Amino acid sequence: MSSSSLIDPVVGHLADLALWEAELAADRDGVDPLSVASPLVQRLRQVPDPRRLRGLRHPLLVVLVLTACATLVAGNDCVTAIRQWAARTPQDVLHRLGARRNPLTGRYLVPSERTFRRVLAGLDGDALDAATCGYAADVVRGDAPPPVIAATADEPAEREQRRAAVRAVTHPAPAGLLPAVAIDGKLLHGTRTEAGQVFLVAAVTHERGVILGQRQVGDKRGETTVIPDLLAPLDVAGMLLTLDALHTTKQTARLITGPLNAHYLLILKGNQPLALQAAQALLSGTDTEFADRTSVTDDRGHGRTERRTLRVALCHDTVFPGARQVFRLRRDTGGLDGVRTSKEIIHGIVSLDAEQATPAHLNHYARGHWTVEDRLHRTRDVTFHEDDSQLRTGTAPRAAATFRNLALNTFRLAGRANIAHARRDLHDRTDTFAVYGI
Repeated sequence: MSSSSLIDPVVGHLADLALWEAELAADRDGVDPLSVASPLVQRLRQVPDPRRLRGLRHPLLVVLVLTACATLVAGNDCVTAIRQWAARTPQDVLHRLGARRNPLTGRYLVPSERTFRRVLAGLDGDALDAATCGYAADVVRGDAPPPVIAATADEPAEREQRRAAVRAVTHPAPAGLLPAVAIDGKLLHGTRTEAGQVFLVAAVTHERGVILGQRQVGDKRGETTVIPDLLAPLDVAGMLLTLDALHTTKQTARLITGPLNAHYLLILKGNQPLALQAAQALLSGTDTEFADRTSVTDDRGHGRTERRTLRVALCHDTVFPGARQVFRLRRDTGGLDGVRTSKEIIHGIVSLDAEQATPAHLNHYARGHWTVEDRLHRTRDVTFHEDDSQLRTGTAPRAAATFRNLALNTFRLAGRANIAHARRDLHDRTDTFAVYGI
């Protein structure tokens, strides 16, 4: 037996005892500066730690907070980059987070990349989504201060902000709109887990693009089964929920208009043939007959022009549970020369009556549903390179998507429109941790 065989275990044991005594001292002194200062940290504390206590060295909160902050910064789109960024976290920040302290050097330690991967792969995805989306809800309700993204004083307005300002003048939203939420699913193309690819269903607000909740399902066919679990924790009473044809079921309609006390806008296709035939019959006729029940909007941009013509007819519960109106939306698109080259017609059904929603309202709601595609799915793919991710272990793919959702919510609640632009503004780590009051 070598003379050093017992030294390493003893030294390790003494180090653990020193760390344990330091933690007890901190608890006695009441050192917990983030318990009030950071609403996000309070939310992340509620996520259960999947690891066994034996051999546990790094607190779960440290991994979660460092991952959340690193995801805000441009370039940190994989676990390797996240850990590399976290490795240069200032010592005072690690101290406030309660990071593990090396009793020999006195320095606070950042978990290894392997620890980051192991923790993310074992997390409770529903609990993590509840914590991160709960933080966004706290900000929206005014229970938490909005995040602040550092920017230079003379920085010009983002292109998207200028476009939004112009559109507010050229295409003003009709008065009396209800808060609207779009629900849709997304496949994480780069993922491969034991259960197959990861498919996530999210609820996103039309106006600000804030993600209210997210759930994972086995595949696209499972989207409809997860709607009750997705919407139950959310306060959607009085809101309008917009869903595509996959969710157009009588069960979903009854759920929305019943227990959730909300309204729906659903698309009718071949999966509801009787309702579609009834809608087509009610909406048949000339443009002159529907002149007072039609809304027409014209859009120009992104290399094309589009005309959206929506006509409305009244209906009742015999067509679909809770139904009050059906509509037909025709989209004519073409080049910037104004020549229309393609046409698409869709039919839909809503639980709002004519007093609650005019044709102009329904045209606005139908267009707003694409928020989930443009401001969630496309942004995560293009700005965060989500489909290039090769995470394949446990819940790591979903956890990474959840932290991207948190970053999107953070930037939008801070008033930023261009996510890539905002990520590049966070060069300094002090500014990054200050976003969440850390």
